[in-house]
Amino acid sequence: MNSSNNYNQQLTKEELETVVVSERLALYNRGLPCGPKAILRKLEEIYFLCKLPSERTIAQILSRQGLTHRRTGWYE
Repeated sequence: MNSSNNYNQQLTKEELETVVVSERLALYNRGLPCGPKAILRKLEEIYFLCKLPSERTIAQILSRQGLTHRRTGWYE
């Protein structure tokens, strides 16, 4: 298998959203910083061969999911 083929691999929009939310909750549960910058650093460690989203895109995903201001989702 040619490893250069994996370099430009991209996550789908749904996969990206799932990964961002999962990493956000994992960082939160460990009491670590869990903002867009911290999530991006974590994604760079894990998905270093994929094209990653910007901090702004991560922030938009967190906002859509109600995961801002140390919240863990939308409250009823």
